[in-house]
Amino acid sequence: MAKIQMTTPLVEMDGDEMTRVLWQIIKDELLLPFIDLKTEYYDLGLEEREKTKDQVTVDSANATKKYGVAVKCATITPNAARVKEYNLSQMWKSPNGTIRAILDGTVFRAPILVKGIEPYVKNWTKPITIARHAYGDVYKGVEMKCFQPGTAKLVFEGADGTKQEEVIMKFTEPEGGVIQGMHNRCNSIRSFARSCFNYALDTKQDVWFATKDTISKKYDHTFKDIFQEVFDTEYKEKFEAAGLTYFYTLIDDIVARVIRSEGGYIWACKNYDGDVMSDMLATAFGSLAMMTSVLVSPDGNYEYEAAHGTVQRHYYQHLEGKQTSTNSVATIFAWTGALNKRGELDKLPELCTFAKKLEAATIKTIEDGYMTKDLALITTMDAEKVHKVNSTEFIQAIRKNLEATL
Repeated sequence: MAKIQMTTPLVEMDGDEMTRVLWQIIKDELLLPFIDLKTEYYDLGLEEREKTKDQVTVDSANATKKYGVAVKCATITPNAARVKEYNLSQMWKSPNGTIRAILDGTVFRAPILVKGIEPYVKNWTKPITIARHAYGDVYKGVEMKCFQPGTAKLVFEGADGTKQEEVIMKFTEPEGGVIQGMHNRCNSIRSFARSCFNYALDTKQDVWFATKDTISKKYDHTFKDIFQEVFDTEYKEKFEAAGLTYFYTLIDDIVARVIRSEGGYIWACKNYDGDVMSDMLATAFGSLAMMTSVLVSPDGNYEYEAAHGTVQRHYYQHLEGKQTSTNSVATIFAWTGALNKRGELDKLPELCTFAKKLEAATIKTIEDGYMTKDLALITTMDAEKVHKVNSTEFIQAIRKNLEATL
């Protein structure tokens, strides 16, 4: 067959460790044989981020603004051990956090449902999409240790010279304590709300949102108020016409409701809540490697990625020449999500069709019993139908199923 032609490049953000290895195998086996793949390439591997003083991350985010669609491999966010291992000049910030801040986006994550990989919550029959506000709060927090008695204050000095001041804590113990200041911006919260409501209209899902406004009467309550204002003034009539609802409650109440539900809605979360709850949902639906993730900005830019890390342990095995059985599904779906969106924006239906066929071939491979070790350990399939395969064999099995549909 002739290769599918692209007109506009994707922004391609390469990554680290085992996911970087899988990235190339996916391109070689599942993309390049079938697509005249056009990308603007950025190496977000830790060595290149060190070499460019992290400018490459900023450049990749700005390129996403230019081209509208990006696909990202998993990357290392270095801790002290990684600084030593990679001989870094500093502990570089999370590339995801940098990209999210530049794009001012909301992260939407949803599980990939496959027969034989059953949710631990048995009544979840539909996917639950987490919408994570990707700006501010603890991720932009300022922290301080204080080692003696004293008074910690929260101070705001207005541009007009006015001053607000609140006492956080009067420390009396000799060992002191810790303090933290965090923030958010009203226009970022408003963008978050619009992204959630737009995504709901696109995907025909209700929106649930929760904070702890009864305790955080100014910070969290501002989130609640802005969401309600944006919904009432911009989306209420659209939701009613589409038969959709917007529902707000407290975060502890919504967790109980989520557990009792059948799924099938968008759960909007503040930054920290979304970080924790997306991993919880991914695991409860079966596997962290079976979750899609897309960053959507309010001005219509999209960045698709795998929701998991770089699979460090498997990478060290790979370096020793050992076979690994690493699940590449989320990385494959990052590519298909980006290709499908590129096809939609550029009006290339054949590219959209290819992306959907690749997703279907991936799911069929697992449902036929060919799966990586992580899925083989949790599948409800009969043991004699399960074929545990290594990383490359899994991708090659997907290619065989894909070719049968083209």
